[in-house]
Amino acid sequence: MRVCSGLIVLAFTLPLALAAQTVERPQADDAHGVRLTHMDPTAVPGNNWYRYANGSFLAATEIPADRTSISGFSTLADIVNQRVAAIVETATKSAEGPGSTADNKKIADLYASYMDTEAIDATGLAALKPHLAAIAAISMQGQLATALGHTLRADVDALNNTNFRTPNLFGLWVAPGFNDPDHYTPYLMQGGLLLPSRDYYLTDSARMKSVRDAYLKHAAAMFTLAGFDNPDARARQVFDLETAIAKVQLSLADSENIKKANNVWKASEFTAKAPGLDWTAYFAAADLGKQPSFIVWQPTAITAEAALVASTPLDTWKNFLVLHLVEQYSTGISNAMADERFNFFGRTLTGAQEQRPRDQRALALVNGTLGDAVGKLYAAQYFPPAEKAKVEEMVHNLLVSFHARLDAVTWMAPATKAEALRKLGTLQVGIGYPSHWRSYEGLAIQRTNLFNNLRNATLFDYRYALGRIGQPVDRKEWCMEPQTVNAVNLPLDNGLNFPAAIFGPPFFDLKATDAANYGAIGTVIGHEISHTFDSEGAEFDSQGRVRDWWTAADFAHFNASIEALARQYDTYAPFADLHLNGHQTLGENIADLAGITASHDAWLASLHGQPAPVVPGPVVNGQANTLTGEQQFFLGYAQSEAGKSREAALRQQVLTDPHSPSEYRADTVRNLDAWYAPFNVQSGQTLYLAPEQRVHIW
Repeated sequence: MRVCSGLIVLAFTLPLALAAQTVERPQADDAHGVRLTHMDPTAVPGNNWYRYANGSFLAATEIPADRTSISGFSTLADIVNQRVAAIVETATKSAEGPGSTADNKKIADLYASYMDTEAIDATGLAALKPHLAAIAAISMQGQLATALGHTLRADVDALNNTNFRTPNLFGLWVAPGFNDPDHYTPYLMQGGLLLPSRDYYLTDSARMKSVRDAYLKHAAAMFTLAGFDNPDARARQVFDLETAIAKVQLSLADSENIKKANNVWKASEFTAKAPGLDWTAYFAAADLGKQPSFIVWQPTAITAEAALVASTPLDTWKNFLVLHLVEQYSTGISNAMADERFNFFGRTLTGAQEQRPRDQRALALVNGTLGDAVGKLYAAQYFPPAEKAKVEEMVHNLLVSFHARLDAVTWMAPATKAEALRKLGTLQVGIGYPSHWRSYEGLAIQRTNLFNNLRNATLFDYRYALGRIGQPVDRKEWCMEPQTVNAVNLPLDNGLNFPAAIFGPPFFDLKATDAANYGAIGTVIGHEISHTFDSEGAEFDSQGRVRDWWTAADFAHFNASIEALARQYDTYAPFADLHLNGHQTLGENIADLAGITASHDAWLASLHGQPAPVVPGPVVNGQANTLTGEQQFFLGYAQSEAGKSREAALRQQVLTDPHSPSEYRADTVRNLDAWYAPFNVQSGQTLYLAPEQRVHIW
């Protein structure tokens, strides 16, 4: 997981004598809708739209020492976390009382196990030792395959979060099948890297070289803390192996090609197609010995990684298993190890200066482990019926506007358009919270053993995933909890989830104008709807099946349009030495563009021909101004994208994230004809696009 009657005030939009202007801003930011205190009206919208909408916010906002970035998402998440903290506190107080529930006790005990630093140091290393002993006992290839199989986890989510990373050799994703969307299917995916992406191993730049040097020192420190000799040599062995893995992995942009990912391998074919790994032993250890087939997402990488199992010395693989084990569970092993991990993955990789307060990290663990148990309580307390009703109305209007846009498309053949409309008509939309909740029965949580809790939680999730293979798909199941500030499109379910937590400022405010709300949360809703027809969603039909439902001419037209958008984003460079990858971010950029377009249509339709309310604007040179409805809409969108990142974190985002950085997401408006007149954007200005250069997809 963006509103016109009365006078359009030209002083607000015309780029005249900007250097001489003085701007008066309210002392308190108590606005509902557009935040005047966030704006910099001295900026020219056509030259720097992002600063115009958010300049004062950017200038006045300091990233806290324990953060790598700050944004509307994070500020809303802070409010949500305060609510979750109250829920956890209540659960803790009632855990031993007469009204206690099993979930309340798990919440209380998991939180306590993270907060008890003395217990972590007392139990963590002792709990780790049997696992280290098992690795040390490996003496032959079959045992190595068994050990690697034991590490397999359901820790990748290829479509919902575009997360192709797992520190284990491979990752498992259990989801509706590409070819049988009515039943859950196992997908096997590339893995094996601890650094954020293959680029960190392979890019030949001074920045990346310094990161690699720091990683080697960090890995050696982790071996030392785990009690191993020759830490530098062990770290080098693991680094060299990970580099070899990185060389054979697919990039994020390549991994997003659904058709290339749809490779069905029978279990009996793995030995021939990917020799080097004892697949029988591997699958048996992973409790997949009876699984007849898998969808292999990156077959060339799976084949090459299997070959590395045979060609790399056993001792190197044993060091690989040790380092990856202690990295995954460092917070439960010792406080010194957790601190060392933060020093590298926090300070070096993202630029964070301090760790988040321990109680907030504990809340994150509880949310991640017992999300539905907390979410059930959150939804009941913090998503009132009035908010749900308003959001449902907006979703309905967005769906109507998207239907109208699809229906009006002239370049689609009738059969293609009919399937597109069918897909939109069968879209399942979940708002606020799911209709049923996940059970945590069987998850063992100990109050004084964090290491075991972390291991138990990953195994619990893994077994839950395994238990779904071959079963009918539950299309009402959510993949996000109500307390998550985000939203998601589920291509294989042809569904959307909008958790309760995202319905707060800067995205949604019952007291704001419709224009501001449609600009912000309306665009979020439109964004998720439009993922149904982005570069990835277009591969799935109305039943969630991967198939060609486009005519060749239609798909060629669609690809030409999205290729123009990819080229546009290729030109954006947050740093002199680093440009965006327009194909890596293509799906999200399509969704941004289509989402704001559909939301603008829906907002206009919601007016029913009446003028939109005008609201006060910033005071410039002593002159009071107003904001038209159109201005509120586009500012609502741009301000929902406001954010600042540390350089290291922003660089990592550009290399590893399918989402463009906030500034370039806000600049999507340059493709909308409706943006130009309200802000007097003229030819020659930086963001101006001639009408024929503006990308229109839907």
